[in-house]
Order: sequence, then structure tokens, then C-alpha cells
Amino acid sequence: MRVLALLLPALALSACATPETRLRSGLIGMGLSERQSTCMADRMAHKLSITQLRRIAALGSLRNQPLDKLSQEEFLHRIRALRDHEILAVTLNAAAGCAFGF
Repeated sequence: MRVLALLLPALALSACATPETRLRSGLIGMGLSERQSTCMADRMAHKLSITQLRRIAALGSLRNQPLDKLSQEEFLHRIRALRDHEILAVTLNAAAGCAFGF
């Protein structure tokens, strides 16, 4: 019983980290750099729901271009295609914050 009591908090913490990790992988899959993806996922994970984060992460699996061929316009087109104004606003803020360091 004590082991279970010790494991539950650890499992809860690992579950919290999963959406951010998936989002980071999805952003990398869409062609963003690892540094940019890590920065943006950190900022976005705290502002979007798990469902929203999963929708963004799923976009990376649909990528059909080489990593270096994804333009900023194509990235934003894919985000806008989700038709979620909150996702778009949070993504734009995260991208700007990570690019300019604020």
C-alpha cells in the first residue's frame, strides 16, 4: 500500500509532462527546429487544453515535406486550418516570444 502511495504522485507528474512532450515532437515533425519547438511547447502547454495540444501535435504526423522545406507561411496555414482561435493566438504569441526572447 505504501508503494502505491509513493507511485501515484510520480505517475501524475509523468502524465502532466506527456502533452508538452507530444507537442514538442509534433512541432519538430512539422519542421520547426528542436530549440524553437522546445521553447514553444513549454509556453503553449500551460495555456492550451490537452485536446488542443493533441490537435497541434497530430499535425506533425501529417507532414509530407522534408524538415527544411516547411515555410513559416505553411506552418501558420496548418495551425489556422485547425479553426481554433485560441490555438492560433497562443501559437503566434509563443512563436514571437521564442523568436525574440520575451
